[in-house]
Amino acid sequence: MCGILRNDRMNPDESKLVAGNAQHRARLQALRSVAVLEFAKGVAVLSAAISLYWLDPSDVADAFLNFLHISPDHHLARMLMGMADRLSDIAVWHVVLGACSYSGLRFAEAYGLWKARAWAEWIALVSGALYLPFEIRLLAHRVTLLHIAVLTVNVAIVVFMFYLRIYVPRHERQSRR
Repeated sequence: MCGILRNDRMNPDESKLVAGNAQHRARLQALRSVAVLEFAKGVAVLSAAISLYWLDPSDVADAFLNFLHISPDHHLARMLMGMADRLSDIAVWHVVLGACSYSGLRFAEAYGLWKARAWAEWIALVSGALYLPFEIRLLAHRVTLLHIAVLTVNVAIVVFMFYLRIYVPRHERQSRR
């Protein structure tokens, strides 16, 4: 029942949450929202990687740039197209293998977040925090609505996971003293 009953796999701070409690429902809904986002990221990367098997990497890169409305004259576009042109068959398989690994991690994280598992919250916190410097650098280089949206969503996820994994347990320990 999604961690509502007390069991070994339940988060320690969930023992105070009661099924039907507004705090419990809000937390579960937030975790499931992040889970859906992580699942979608896994599906998107896996779909793109698998499409390399049937499509020319240059065509995939071109379609990706068109989807994001990135001009072919942009530095990122030229770099991506150059990399796509240089991909050999073995390199494509390396990309597919890397994408499958990334997707597997995203799917495991999504499952754990859906079930409100502490380990998945830690994965979300660490992986989200790892992306922040790159997203800030991208935003500093070029301010776009997409960069702002991605950074905002990622910061919100990191802050929420920090709250669940670090702030709440410390606050509970202090209140017990």
